[in-house]
Amino acid sequence: MVMRSKIFLTTLCGLAAALTLGCNSLKTPATANVAVSKAAVENAAGAGGVEFAPVEMNAAREKLALANKAMSRKDYKQAVDLANQAQADAKLAQGKANSAKAQAAANALHDDIRILREELNRANQ
Repeated sequence: MVMRSKIFLTTLCGLAAALTLGCNSLKTPATANVAVSKAAVENAAGAGGVEFAPVEMNAAREKLALANKAMSRKDYKQAVDLANQAQADAKLAQGKANSAKAQAAANALHDDIRILREELNRANQ
């Protein structure tokens, strides 16, 4: 009887340790994903995402906030999912911002070339 109690107690302690390790192993990736997503949102904002892709930036920020709330509730799976979605929205916002800036630069260059051609034509007449 004493032997069975020791085996039961040892098994119970082992299960508790495994459960603790399992929860911590979920927390670490969630924490990392939320941190990476936060950096992605900050990068997108710095790249002009707020100006050129406001819808995507708002979505990224909202999902990041929800991921942080999930972390505080210790719902690490939902935190990872939301963090990944926030990161995708932030990358889309950054891409749209970069594209819009490149388009604006190309338009300005075309305008400069047009003006130079007009000046050349006037000089040659």
